[in-house]
Amino acid sequence: MEDFRAVGKRLSTWGKWGPEDEKGTVNFITPERLVEAAGLVRSGKIFDLGIPMDSNGPQVGGNRINPVRLMSQTGHGQDFPGGFHYADDYVFMPLQGSSQWDALAHVYYDDHLYNGFPSSAVGANGAERDSIDKLAKGVAGRGVLLDIARLKGVEWLDAGTVIRPSDLDEAVRSQGVEVRSGDILLFRTGWRSMFKRDGNAAAFMAGEPGIGIECCDWLAEHEVAALCSDNWAIEVLPGEDPSVAMPVHMVLIRDMGMTLGEILDFDELADDCSADGIWEFFFCCPPLKFTRAVGSPINPLAIK
Repeated sequence: MEDFRAVGKRLSTWGKWGPEDEKGTVNFITPERLVEAAGLVRSGKIFDLGIPMDSNGPQVGGNRINPVRLMSQTGHGQDFPGGFHYADDYVFMPLQGSSQWDALAHVYYDDHLYNGFPSSAVGANGAERDSIDKLAKGVAGRGVLLDIARLKGVEWLDAGTVIRPSDLDEAVRSQGVEVRSGDILLFRTGWRSMFKRDGNAAAFMAGEPGIGIECCDWLAEHEVAALCSDNWAIEVLPGEDPSVAMPVHMVLIRDMGMTLGEILDFDELADDCSADGIWEFFFCCPPLKFTRAVGSPINPLAIK
């Protein structure tokens, strides 16, 4: 297997969109591509791809917990003129504790972030470079779903199953869909389906099926703008090389500048796509504009 540093160097987009760029492959979504994507809305069907933001999520504690929502006002005990009452609440959660985007500042190695910015740009006050608010105008465009679990004839792939470029190509052929420059690619492993059936957060987080390092070339060749999955880390875990943690993250985020979306739910969308044979749609998924944040919860929508 090729060393991830060699892969990253070969596929690097540093400087492609200028020395100050902090958006990475989202730049592949040109105005022309966006206009084309808007034309995919034909039936008016909307699919909510986000998981519920509550205490029943897959986080098992430690660095990340499930969202905690608290009421600050319920309206009870209030005495305003005219009978007015109000309720308020607030949330405590990691910004990557639910369906979420990884910002380009989320991962780095060898003291550099995406586009060559120094890793010192990430500190106690957040990320001065490559933060999620740089994508404030959102990630929107043509979405394509590749259902790898359905392709393999299973409800979900086993943890440790490596998705290879040949699997992506086979899904493209089987589904009769193209992956084009500027597309937002969604791939389904069924891992979220397993969690919904069993509710076992420890098993969900212990490992997962996902893409291997070879898929980085495939994504680069197709000029994919952003990548989303129904697992929690995009890449296969345990990894292909036990001596390297998260090599796919390092290549995609740090070298290629690809924003990653994790822990999405594709089940309803996948069933609909299988029924009507249409695997493309308008996809809209803006991050929350947290200044200098390295990730954001999302409410991703697919519209057909």
